[in-house]
Amino acid sequence: MNWEESFGKKLAGFLSEGQIIFNAPMSEQTTFKIGGAADVLIFPANAAEVAQIFKLINEFQIPCTILGNGSNVLVRDNGIRGAVVKFTDKFFGTIRAEGTKIFAGAGAKLKDVSNFAAENNLSGMEFAVGIPGSIGGAVFMNAGAYDGEMKNVIANVKAVTRDGELKNFCANDLNLGYRQSIFQSNDCAICEVELNLQIGNGADIKNKMADFTARRESKQPLEFPSAGSTFKRPAGYFAGTLIDQTGLKGLRVGDAQVSTKHAGFVVNVGNATAADVLNLIEEVRRRVKEMHDVELIPEVRIIGE
Repeated sequence: MNWEESFGKKLAGFLSEGQIIFNAPMSEQTTFKIGGAADVLIFPANAAEVAQIFKLINEFQIPCTILGNGSNVLVRDNGIRGAVVKFTDKFFGTIRAEGTKIFAGAGAKLKDVSNFAAENNLSGMEFAVGIPGSIGGAVFMNAGAYDGEMKNVIANVKAVTRDGELKNFCANDLNLGYRQSIFQSNDCAICEVELNLQIGNGADIKNKMADFTARRESKQPLEFPSAGSTFKRPAGYFAGTLIDQTGLKGLRVGDAQVSTKHAGFVVNVGNATAADVLNLIEEVRRRVKEMHDVELIPEVRIIGE
């Protein structure tokens, strides 16, 4: 019996059928619609299941990759070895309010959390309405847009260590900076996020969200699959402006293209491979460095083999 069979049997002891997929194409699990297959894809539904999954992964000594909505990642063409543990709104997306606090499962979509806050007349999450990720991924990356970032609203995070222990992190423990958090180096899986918001006027909150949504739709290439902004913002510059000034809008490698609408995005205009995207990113970086002497650093996480 190979490891997949015995691993699958043990997983089936505490997970339902729909929570386990073997040989899962990651192109179906990422907003880029790119990526080879993962050996096994697992969708946990609560922190106790995450703990059990991690203990099993340790027992079998297989690699493990944690994913949220798959909106800020590029999976390479040969896929991902071992297990991918993915937090989705279907299995891990509960959202509830207690006074001015919101508690959201790691798989809850940011737009759903923003809308839930608005329905409850709570202000502070308006900025996130257009970010296409999950709340867990948003904490992992300290996501931000317009006038806000996750750093301003996180009160507490419940996570599970790779040894299967439940651990609490208060805001001060999170080492939140520009697109960074402690979770990028501590190997824990974010399970629940507690947000500290303010009471606001429901109509004002919804108007602000509508304004952000309209701005986003007018400027960003939402008609094509992408992983959001491709590059981090270089100090003193905007990546999209630099790329545009270098004359690279519309530049293509295979079906990967620098968006003609917003040069800060690489989009999949057909059946782009990860190799297409990576080659295009390198070409953009090379030409921007040559013309402006600015080093562009990808914001997109590149995983797999």
